[in-house]
Amino acid sequence: MILELRDIFKDYHQGKMVVPVLKNINFTVAEGEYVAIMGPSGSGKTTLMNLIGCLDKPTKGSFMLDGEDILNCKDAKMSDIRLAKIGFVFQSFNLMPRQSALENVMLPLAYAKIPRKQRKELAKAALERVGLEDRMNFNPTQLSGGQRQRVAIARAIVNHPKILLADEPTGALDTKSGKQVMELFQKLNHEGVTVIMITHDPEIASYAKRKILIRDGEITDPSKKGAEE
Repeated sequence: MILELRDIFKDYHQGKMVVPVLKNINFTVAEGEYVAIMGPSGSGKTTLMNLIGCLDKPTKGSFMLDGEDILNCKDAKMSDIRLAKIGFVFQSFNLMPRQSALENVMLPLAYAKIPRKQRKELAKAALERVGLEDRMNFNPTQLSGGQRQRVAIARAIVNHPKILLADEPTGALDTKSGKQVMELFQKLNHEGVTVIMITHDPEIASYAKRKILIRDGEITDPSKKGAEE
């Protein structure tokens, strides 16, 4: 299993009051799976995404990611894991507006201290993989929403991460662009990329091979037990 969450709880403190957000979360994801985590606003799915993405730690429980015990990792190690093993795709793209598509995709490689010439070659290959080889020198303001999201996906996969973690990836797109982006996720998954997608939209979730439903901080999907075995 590439991802294992066992007996996960996450609490936040508001003054002296403890606010439980996640309660006894249990699920696993195998390498190469395509999983949608669904839930309404306030269900805890964003908090869960932050835990999976090593942006936060649970209050208690067991969390293994590709053999790493995340709860025992210090912040610097968490940062290294995020860089090497997780590619993030956000609803709002999070691109640098004054840098070209190519420069945006090169950014994670710079953080990984890859030599500049190699960074350029890898970024070009990633943009070709998402069908934007003819838009490499365009700035985000010159691209459509769907094209910007494809740049963001290229940036997410340029380091060849173990997991592609997408948070409402079509939320800012029109129907046609959203469909193209979801087809791209399917293509990447068929190529072996593990995809975990956070969404509230059943139509978008239908692209995944497995769905996990979270409500009020708890997994309520009736197939949960079978998926864990």
